[in-house]
Amino acid sequence: MSSHPGAMRLLLAIDVGNTNIVLGVFDLDREGLPLLHAWRLATSRERTVDEYGLNSSALLRHSGLDARDIQHVVISSVVPPLHPVIDAWVRVYFQADPLWIEPGIKTGLKVVIENPSELGADRIVNSVAGLERYGAPLIAVDFGTATTFDVVNDRREYLGGIIVPGLKLGAEALFQRTSRLPRVEITEPERLIGRNTVQAMQSGLFYGYVGQVDGILERLLAEQPGSAVVATGGLAKVIAPASRHIQHLAPDLTLEGLRLIWQKNRK
Repeated sequence: MSSHPGAMRLLLAIDVGNTNIVLGVFDLDREGLPLLHAWRLATSRERTVDEYGLNSSALLRHSGLDARDIQHVVISSVVPPLHPVIDAWVRVYFQADPLWIEPGIKTGLKVVIENPSELGADRIVNSVAGLERYGAPLIAVDFGTATTFDVVNDRREYLGGIIVPGLKLGAEALFQRTSRLPRVEITEPERLIGRNTVQAMQSGLFYGYVGQVDGILERLLAEQPGSAVVATGGLAKVIAPASRHIQHLAPDLTLEGLRLIWQKNRK
Protein backbone atom coordinates (compact mmCIF):
# COMPACT_ATOMS: atom_id res chain seq x y z
CA MET A 1 0.00 0.00 0.00
CA SER A 2 1.15 3.59 -0.62
CA SER A 3 2.55 5.33 2.41
CA HIS A 4 4.25 8.37 0.88
CA PRO A 5 2.94 11.88 1.68
CA GLY A 6 -0.28 12.72 -0.17
CA ALA A 7 -0.87 9.07 -1.11
CA MET A 8 -4.03 8.25 -3.05
CA ARG A 9 -5.65 4.92 -3.92
CA LEU A 10 -6.05 4.56 -7.67
CA LEU A 11 -7.46 2.02 -10.12
CA LEU A 12 -5.74 1.90 -13.54
CA ALA A 13 -7.91 0.71 -16.44
CA ILE A 14 -6.11 -0.33 -19.66
CA ASP A 15 -7.90 -0.94 -22.97
CA VAL A 16 -5.54 -2.43 -25.58
CA GLY A 17 -6.84 -1.86 -29.12
CA ASN A 18 -5.23 -2.46 -32.50
CA THR A 19 -4.43 1.24 -32.99
CA ASN A 20 -4.34 2.74 -29.49
CA ILE A 21 -3.91 1.72 -25.88
CA VAL A 22 -6.25 3.82 -23.75
CA LEU A 23 -5.37 4.32 -20.08
CA GLY A 24 -7.70 5.71 -17.42
CA VAL A 25 -7.19 6.35 -13.72
CA PHE A 26 -10.06 6.19 -11.20
CA ASP A 27 -9.99 7.52 -7.63
CA LEU A 28 -10.89 4.65 -5.27
CA ASP A 29 -11.34 7.02 -2.32
CA ARG A 30 -14.09 9.15 -3.84
CA GLU A 31 -17.75 8.23 -4.12
CA GLY A 32 -18.65 6.84 -7.54
CA LEU A 33 -14.95 6.22 -8.30
CA PRO A 34 -14.61 9.19 -10.69
CA LEU A 35 -12.32 9.04 -13.74
CA LEU A 36 -9.48 11.46 -13.01
CA HIS A 37 -7.49 11.29 -16.25
CA ALA A 38 -7.38 9.36 -19.53
CA TRP A 39 -4.57 9.06 -22.09
CA ARG A 40 -3.86 7.32 -25.40
CA LEU A 41 -0.64 5.57 -26.42
CA ALA A 42 -0.03 4.19 -29.90
CA THR A 43 -0.26 0.38 -29.85
CA SER A 44 3.14 -1.01 -30.77
CA ARG A 45 4.15 -4.65 -30.83
CA GLU A 46 7.81 -3.59 -30.85
CA ARG A 47 7.68 -1.56 -27.64
CA THR A 48 9.31 -3.16 -24.60
CA VAL A 49 8.03 -3.53 -21.03
CA ASP A 50 10.29 -0.66 -19.98
CA GLU A 51 9.09 1.64 -22.77
CA TYR A 52 5.46 1.09 -21.77
CA GLY A 53 6.42 1.47 -18.11
CA LEU A 54 8.35 4.71 -18.54
CA ASN A 55 5.71 6.19 -20.86
CA SER A 56 2.88 5.47 -18.43
CA SER A 57 4.85 6.71 -15.42
CA ALA A 58 5.60 9.97 -17.26
CA LEU A 59 1.90 10.45 -18.13
CA LEU A 60 0.93 9.93 -14.49
CA ARG A 61 3.62 12.34 -13.28
CA HIS A 62 2.57 14.96 -15.83
CA SER A 63 -0.96 14.81 -14.37
CA GLY A 64 0.31 15.15 -10.81
CA LEU A 65 -0.20 11.47 -9.96
CA ASP A 66 2.23 8.93 -8.52
CA ALA A 67 2.70 5.45 -10.01
CA ARG A 68 3.04 4.16 -6.41
CA ASP A 69 -0.64 5.05 -5.87
CA ILE A 70 -1.88 2.51 -8.44
CA GLN A 71 -3.42 -0.17 -6.19
CA HIS A 72 -5.35 -2.18 -8.78
CA VAL A 73 -5.24 -2.70 -12.56
CA VAL A 74 -7.94 -4.02 -14.92
CA ILE A 75 -7.19 -4.81 -18.58
CA SER A 76 -9.15 -5.58 -21.74
CA SER A 77 -7.23 -6.41 -24.91
CA VAL A 78 -7.91 -7.47 -28.49
CA VAL A 79 -4.19 -7.90 -29.30
CA PRO A 80 -3.13 -11.32 -27.87
CA PRO A 81 0.56 -11.05 -28.96
CA LEU A 82 0.91 -8.07 -26.59
CA HIS A 83 -0.52 -9.81 -23.50
CA PRO A 84 2.85 -10.95 -22.04
CA VAL A 85 4.36 -7.46 -22.42
CA ILE A 86 1.32 -5.69 -20.97
CA ASP A 87 1.13 -8.14 -18.07
CA ALA A 88 4.83 -7.69 -17.25
CA TRP A 89 4.56 -3.89 -17.55
CA VAL A 90 1.77 -3.81 -14.94
CA ARG A 91 3.51 -6.22 -12.57
CA VAL A 92 6.92 -4.52 -12.76
CA TYR A 93 5.90 -0.84 -12.80
CA PHE A 94 2.79 -0.92 -10.58
CA GLN A 95 3.48 -4.04 -8.49
CA ALA A 96 -0.12 -5.07 -9.25
CA ASP A 97 -1.73 -8.38 -10.13
CA PRO A 98 -4.00 -7.31 -13.03
CA LEU A 99 -7.57 -8.47 -13.61
CA TRP A 100 -7.87 -9.47 -17.28
CA ILE A 101 -11.28 -9.38 -18.96
CA GLU A 102 -11.55 -12.98 -20.13
CA PRO A 103 -14.09 -15.84 -20.09
CA GLY A 104 -15.09 -16.77 -16.56
CA ILE A 105 -15.09 -13.34 -14.93
CA LYS A 106 -18.29 -11.79 -13.59
CA THR A 107 -19.83 -9.20 -15.92
CA GLY A 108 -23.54 -9.32 -15.07
CA LEU A 109 -24.20 -9.85 -18.78
CA LYS A 110 -25.60 -13.08 -20.24
CA VAL A 111 -23.78 -13.79 -23.52
CA VAL A 112 -25.94 -15.85 -25.89
CA ILE A 113 -23.70 -16.01 -28.98
CA GLU A 114 -22.47 -19.31 -30.46
CA ASN A 115 -18.89 -19.09 -29.19
CA PRO A 116 -18.51 -16.59 -26.32
CA SER A 117 -14.75 -17.17 -26.11
CA GLU A 118 -14.19 -15.49 -29.51
CA LEU A 119 -15.94 -12.27 -28.45
CA GLY A 120 -13.59 -9.27 -28.13
CA ALA A 121 -13.19 -8.19 -24.50
CA ASP A 122 -13.84 -4.54 -25.40
CA ARG A 123 -17.30 -5.44 -26.76
CA ILE A 124 -18.37 -7.00 -23.45
CA VAL A 125 -16.94 -4.03 -21.56
CA ASN A 126 -18.80 -1.46 -23.74
CA SER A 127 -22.06 -3.36 -23.30
CA VAL A 128 -21.69 -3.51 -19.50
CA ALA A 129 -21.02 0.26 -19.30
CA GLY A 130 -23.82 1.09 -21.74
CA LEU A 131 -26.34 -0.96 -19.73
CA GLU A 132 -25.28 0.70 -16.48
CA ARG A 133 -25.63 4.17 -17.95
CA TYR A 134 -28.54 3.90 -20.41
CA GLY A 135 -30.37 0.67 -19.54
CA ALA A 136 -31.66 -2.07 -21.85
CA PRO A 137 -32.25 -2.66 -24.72
CA LEU A 138 -28.97 -1.21 -25.94
CA ILE A 139 -26.90 -0.77 -29.10
CA ALA A 140 -23.27 0.25 -28.48
CA VAL A 141 -21.24 1.46 -31.49
CA ASP A 142 -17.45 1.58 -31.10
CA PHE A 143 -15.55 3.53 -33.77
CA GLY A 144 -12.11 1.92 -33.60
CA THR A 145 -9.81 0.25 -36.15
CA ALA A 146 -12.96 -1.72 -36.96
CA THR A 147 -16.39 -0.29 -36.15
CA THR A 148 -18.44 -2.67 -34.01
CA PHE A 149 -22.16 -2.65 -33.23
CA ASP A 150 -23.11 -4.61 -30.09
CA VAL A 151 -26.71 -5.47 -29.28
CA VAL A 152 -28.23 -6.23 -25.86
CA ASN A 153 -31.95 -7.05 -25.56
CA ASP A 154 -34.37 -5.95 -22.84
CA ARG A 155 -33.54 -9.11 -20.83
CA ARG A 156 -29.92 -7.88 -20.68
CA GLU A 157 -28.75 -10.70 -22.95
CA TYR A 158 -25.85 -9.95 -25.29
CA LEU A 159 -27.21 -11.11 -28.65
CA GLY A 160 -24.16 -10.47 -30.86
CA GLY A 161 -23.35 -7.70 -33.27
CA ILE A 162 -21.95 -6.40 -36.53
CA ILE A 163 -18.35 -5.62 -37.49
CA VAL A 164 -17.36 -3.35 -40.38
CA PRO A 165 -13.98 -1.91 -41.44
CA GLY A 166 -13.21 1.33 -39.62
CA LEU A 167 -13.31 4.70 -41.34
CA LYS A 168 -9.53 5.12 -41.20
CA LEU A 169 -9.06 1.75 -42.90
CA GLY A 170 -11.25 2.97 -45.77
CA ALA A 171 -9.31 6.21 -46.09
CA GLU A 172 -6.01 4.33 -45.98
CA ALA A 173 -7.17 1.86 -48.65
CA LEU A 174 -8.05 4.73 -51.01
CA PHE A 175 -4.60 6.24 -50.49
CA GLN A 176 -2.68 2.94 -50.77
CA ARG A 177 -4.52 1.44 -53.75
CA THR A 178 -4.79 4.49 -56.03
CA SER A 179 -1.92 6.36 -57.63
CA ARG A 180 -3.36 9.88 -57.55
CA LEU A 181 -5.47 10.15 -54.41
CA PRO A 182 -3.78 11.70 -51.35
CA ARG A 183 -4.07 10.83 -47.69
CA VAL A 184 -6.79 13.06 -46.22
CA GLU A 185 -7.88 14.13 -42.77
CA ILE A 186 -11.18 12.57 -41.72
CA THR A 187 -13.54 15.40 -40.90
CA GLU A 188 -17.01 16.65 -41.75
CA PRO A 189 -16.65 18.55 -45.05
CA GLU A 190 -17.90 22.13 -45.45
CA ARG A 191 -20.02 21.12 -48.43
CA LEU A 192 -21.42 17.92 -49.89
CA ILE A 193 -20.03 18.38 -53.42
CA GLY A 194 -16.25 18.60 -53.27
CA ARG A 195 -14.62 21.24 -55.50
CA ASN A 196 -11.24 19.55 -55.45
CA THR A 197 -9.91 16.02 -54.94
CA VAL A 198 -9.36 16.34 -51.18
CA GLN A 199 -12.86 17.75 -50.60
CA ALA A 200 -14.41 15.06 -52.80
CA MET A 201 -12.61 12.31 -50.84
CA GLN A 202 -13.52 13.84 -47.47
CA SER A 203 -17.16 14.08 -48.52
CA GLY A 204 -17.23 10.50 -49.81
CA LEU A 205 -15.53 9.06 -46.73
CA PHE A 206 -17.60 11.06 -44.25
CA TYR A 207 -21.08 10.82 -45.79
CA GLY A 208 -20.49 7.29 -47.03
CA TYR A 209 -19.63 6.23 -43.51
CA VAL A 210 -22.48 8.13 -41.84
CA GLY A 211 -24.84 6.51 -44.37
CA GLN A 212 -23.45 3.05 -43.60
CA VAL A 213 -23.74 3.57 -39.83
CA ASP A 214 -27.29 4.91 -40.05
CA GLY A 215 -28.33 2.16 -42.47
CA ILE A 216 -27.14 -0.52 -40.05
CA LEU A 217 -28.68 1.22 -37.03
CA GLU A 218 -32.01 1.57 -38.83
CA ARG A 219 -32.16 -2.20 -39.34
CA LEU A 220 -31.02 -2.95 -35.79
CA LEU A 221 -33.63 -0.57 -34.33
CA ALA A 222 -36.32 -2.29 -36.41
CA GLU A 223 -35.31 -5.58 -34.69
CA GLN A 224 -34.77 -4.06 -31.23
CA PRO A 225 -37.17 -1.10 -31.02
CA GLY A 226 -36.60 1.42 -28.26
CA SER A 227 -32.88 0.64 -27.90
CA ALA A 228 -30.61 3.32 -26.47
CA VAL A 229 -27.85 3.95 -29.03
CA VAL A 230 -24.47 5.01 -27.64
CA ALA A 231 -21.25 5.75 -29.54
CA THR A 232 -17.67 5.54 -28.28
CA GLY A 233 -14.17 5.15 -29.74
CA GLY A 234 -11.67 7.42 -31.47
CA LEU A 235 -13.88 8.70 -34.32
CA ALA A 236 -17.21 8.74 -32.46
CA LYS A 237 -17.09 12.50 -31.95
CA VAL A 238 -16.68 13.02 -35.73
CA ILE A 239 -19.47 10.67 -36.86
CA ALA A 240 -22.06 10.76 -34.03
CA PRO A 241 -23.23 14.38 -34.50
CA ALA A 242 -24.12 13.65 -38.15
CA SER A 243 -25.95 10.38 -37.40
CA ARG A 244 -29.77 10.29 -37.24
CA HIS A 245 -29.81 7.40 -34.78
CA ILE A 246 -26.91 7.84 -32.31
CA GLN A 247 -28.38 9.38 -29.16
CA HIS A 248 -25.44 9.38 -26.75
CA LEU A 249 -21.73 10.11 -27.13
CA ALA A 250 -19.59 8.46 -24.41
CA PRO A 251 -15.84 8.77 -25.13
CA ASP A 252 -14.91 6.98 -21.87
CA LEU A 253 -17.45 4.14 -22.18
CA THR A 254 -14.80 1.37 -22.35
CA LEU A 255 -12.87 2.70 -19.34
CA GLU A 256 -16.14 3.01 -17.42
CA GLY A 257 -17.01 -0.61 -18.27
CA LEU A 258 -13.59 -1.77 -17.05
CA ARG A 259 -14.18 -0.02 -13.73
CA LEU A 260 -17.64 -1.61 -13.35
CA ILE A 261 -16.34 -5.12 -14.12
CA TRP A 262 -13.41 -4.64 -11.73
CA GLN A 263 -15.92 -3.70 -8.99
CA LYS A 264 -18.02 -6.82 -9.72
CA ASN A 265 -14.91 -9.02 -9.38
CA ARG A 266 -13.35 -7.52 -6.25
CA LYS A 267 -12.20 -10.23 -3.90
